[in-house]
Amino acid sequence: MAADALDRAMGALIGGALGDALGMPTQLLSPARIAELYGHVEDFVAPAADHPVSKGLPAGAITDDTEQALLLGRILVGSGERFDHARWVNALLDWERDVKARGSYDLLGPSTKRAIDAINDGVPAEEAGRNGDTNGAAMRIAPVGIMMPPEPLDALVAKVAETCRATHNTAIAIASAAAVAAAVSLGVSGGDWRAASGHAVAAAELGATLGHWVTGGNIAARIAWAQELVRGKPEKEAVGLIVDLIGTGVASQESVPAAFAVLEVAEGDAWRAAVISANLGGDTDTIGAIAAGMAGACSGLSRLPQDRIAKLHGIDLAEVRALAADLVAARAAEIRSGKEAVA
Repeated sequence: MAADALDRAMGALIGGALGDALGMPTQLLSPARIAELYGHVEDFVAPAADHPVSKGLPAGAITDDTEQALLLGRILVGSGERFDHARWVNALLDWERDVKARGSYDLLGPSTKRAIDAINDGVPAEEAGRNGDTNGAAMRIAPVGIMMPPEPLDALVAKVAETCRATHNTAIAIASAAAVAAAVSLGVSGGDWRAASGHAVAAAELGATLGHWVTGGNIAARIAWAQELVRGKPEKEAVGLIVDLIGTGVASQESVPAAFAVLEVAEGDAWRAAVISANLGGDTDTIGAIAAGMAGACSGLSRLPQDRIAKLHGIDLAEVRALAADLVAARAAEIRSGKEAVA
């Protein structure tokens, strides 16, 4: 069971990296512009020379989605029972300095940036994230899903909310991140992508009761609606519905339901989810990272395309495996402590 959990944990992290890297050259572009520049993206390609954020990166390069997920995982492992907000915020600041030094243009997202600026101005971490409603929390939340078992659900959602507090302390962002974490968690436990989707909706409903209220659609309802909207449709028609009705922007209520719709269209296949996402337009790397990460958790690393994994740039597979092992060990400890509490 431990070996299978590790395989699925790796599937979540590496699946996310595949979706991220495939969507890297197409992010922020329209579907028409993607087709004009690259045709139908089905493998890693280098970004156009004038790309607003990805210019200069090699084909197969990961972006902030994967880097921040791995960073969050390391903070989780090092924090113990109580999440270390100060360490997390400092780690994000160090990360941004590093990517600037590397010449990257893909920096902190709008909600995270606003929160860190507020913290630097003396605002407490608990208040800094009160307006964070974009998808930054959801894009990097997979390590929480690996570390926390799917039940009790309130404990999983509470851990999600704890990691969101400093940057995305809103009901919309917490609900979105909780949905993704719950899907990953159920996948690591051996669940398939359909069961994971149902668990995600329940987690989003619970997450929506936490954090500060901001205006926006109900995440749980939008996830269920988005999957129903595309269910059974031919892929081309489904993609059109995702683009035109669900939306593919950075708003949590667009990109997160879109990722679940992609998971539905791809029928749980991580690489297919990555390909669909890369051609959507909008926040393609984040939608791809979320959708393929959830699919990877439900299938495992062993069922991901190994030839594509070998082409990834900017990721150390040995380091990812060590992190995944630490998160799975923390998950086992959570399960043991829960059983002891019941006994």
